[in-house]
Amino acid sequence: MIRLGVNIDHIATLRQARLEGFPDPALLAEEAIAGGADGIVCHLREDRRHVQDDDVIRLRKLPTRLDLEMAATSEMLKIALKIKPDMVTLVPEKRQEITTEGGLNAANQLKKLKLYVAKLQRAGIIVSLFVDPESKQIAAAAKVGAKFIEIHTGEYARGGSLVKVKQIVDKAVKLGLRVNAGHGLDYDNVKPIAAIPGVEELNIGFSIIARAVIVGLRQAVKEMKGAMEK
Repeated sequence: MIRLGVNIDHIATLRQARLEGFPDPALLAEEAIAGGADGIVCHLREDRRHVQDDDVIRLRKLPTRLDLEMAATSEMLKIALKIKPDMVTLVPEKRQEITTEGGLNAANQLKKLKLYVAKLQRAGIIVSLFVDPESKQIAAAAKVGAKFIEIHTGEYARGGSLVKVKQIVDKAVKLGLRVNAGHGLDYDNVKPIAAIPGVEELNIGFSIIARAVIVGLRQAVKEMKGAMEK
C-alpha cells in the first residue's frame, strides 16, 4: 500500500512568524503519526526560514521514518552525517522562492552529486533526488547512484499531464530507481498519482496543514490517507 510522508515545514513557518516556541513541529509530528502518517518530512533550509536544527534533532527521535530535504551543500552534509535521518532528499534551493519551485537539475552536476550521494550512502542514509518528470533527470539520478527519486508533481497539480508522470515513473522503475512523488498534491488531485504503479510514497505538506486548521492534524492526515486509498 502506498505510504504517506507528512511534511511539517508549514508548522515551523507559523512558529517563526512570531519567533515563538509554538506550535512545536516535533509535537505536532506526533499527531501526524497518530493520524496514520508513515513518515515525517522536513526541509532544513540554508537560511533557516522555518525548520531549525533542533527541530531536526528532535524529529529524528520520533518512532517513525525521517526524510530530511536539503540542498547539496557542505554544511548540510555535515548535519546529515551527524543526525543520520533515514533518508535525505536533495532539492534545489533559492533564497527568493516561497516554496521549492522545481526539481533538482541533476543532469548538470553529475560529478558533484555522485560524490555527494556516495558520502551519504556510506553512512547508511538512503538518498533520493527531487526531480522534474523529465527523462534526462531520471537518467542522471540513476547515474549518480541515488536509490530513489521524488517526482515533482507541481505541473500535474496545476492541470498538467498525468500521462507524463506515469511515463516517467515507468522509465525510472526500468532504470532500477524507486519512486516517490510530491508537491502541490491535495485532497482533490492526489488519487490519480497514488494509483500510479511504481509510486511508493507521496510526500504532502501544505494541503494537510491547511486542512488541520479546521479539523486538527490527526484528522487531516486520516482524511488524506483515505483520499489516497479509496
